[in-house]
Amino acid sequence: MGIEYQTVQWNRQKRIYDFVLVGAVAAYLLLFGALTKALFPYVTDEIMLMRAFGGAAFALLHIILCIGPLCRLNPKFLPLLYNRRHAGVTMCLLALIHAALVVLTYHAGGDTNPILGIFTSTPITGPFAGVPFQPFGFFALVILLLMAATSHDFWLANLSAPVWKSLHMLVYVAYGLLVAHVTFGILQAELSPVYVTAVGIGFLIVLTLHLAAGLREIPADRDLARSRRPKEADSSSRITHHASRITENGTRNRQPATFEPFEALAEFIHVCSVDEIPENRAKIVCLSGERIAIFKYDRKISAVSNVCQHQNGPLGEGKILDGCITCPWHGYQYRPDTGASPPPFVEKVSTFNVRIENGDVLVHPKPNPAGVRAEPALIDSSRRREEADSPSRIANDGPSQVSNRQFLATVPANPGL
Repeated sequence: MGIEYQTVQWNRQKRIYDFVLVGAVAAYLLLFGALTKALFPYVTDEIMLMRAFGGAAFALLHIILCIGPLCRLNPKFLPLLYNRRHAGVTMCLLALIHAALVVLTYHAGGDTNPILGIFTSTPITGPFAGVPFQPFGFFALVILLLMAATSHDFWLANLSAPVWKSLHMLVYVAYGLLVAHVTFGILQAELSPVYVTAVGIGFLIVLTLHLAAGLREIPADRDLARSRRPKEADSSSRITHHASRITENGTRNRQPATFEPFEALAEFIHVCSVDEIPENRAKIVCLSGERIAIFKYDRKISAVSNVCQHQNGPLGEGKILDGCITCPWHGYQYRPDTGASPPPFVEKVSTFNVRIENGDVLVHPKPNPAGVRAEPALIDSSRRREEADSPSRIANDGPSQVSNRQFLATVPANPGL
């Protein structure tokens, strides 16, 4: 997290990332040029460069689109995600060079405006192969330029995370336009089916990875609030045994049990056990259509929204560092009890009320406003209550000390649950 906006905050990881990225692009361009000269000596240098930069941009876009689902399927790919925007800007520059070469080669020498020539130079001449392909590439480039221009955190902070994320989801629209641009362009310029087959394979790889990642996320989106009744909701009241009193003659006078409404507990949903959550880590659950990250730290349990305010990263896949929830994508931090970033930062996420009963974690599905403190549930105090309600303690204190939990255990289960 940085207080001030800077063009690039260089570190060792970013230098290695960019070195590999630039090296791979340079190697691709050199290899493409060498193979073109060897296999197609009749191709001019202008067309060779045009195809080299266009192919590099298109191939890099496939890699960028595959990084996200690969990270969902295997965390080992996460280092590719951290600086993915660098790859995006590089891809946009390659596409821009390709477009400039196209305009200079085919449209700059005539009387028609070069940009207008993109839309008028290839009229429709057939049902399929004659479809104008250059407008697809033009609109795709406009989207990519818009994304590259707004990739910095300055725009993320001023547009807000939801707007910024929606804007950058247009990459899939750009990808669809580019698939049409390349496919129709190949059909009009090449007779070999190899190129169309390569485009089809790339499209299938991107589609398959996204479907696989989506199918893997389905169990995580199972809404616990809809699939489970609230804790102990099958009873409309709870039994409360008052403490025994000693009368003047020394005899123990046990007070009658009374019943209290269950409204205070009825909304809490059982989500997991305390032991299911690793120390300084989280378990992600879905309540009321929202993913919640439940963290265990310092013998406490807290729950916050799973969505980071930076780029909607999954907070529940991060960990507690220096007392703060740290997003695994770009290191944004939030205090687990308040959901607020430590000063001087101002990002906030919603918190959720939690409690522990019988070693189980219960969460209220209604979120608190972002930055509002929710009292953490103490693991030690919960276990002390369990020990107090243990069978040996109940046997020593008599039947009037039976806890709510022991009492409800004797109630027949509701078969409708």
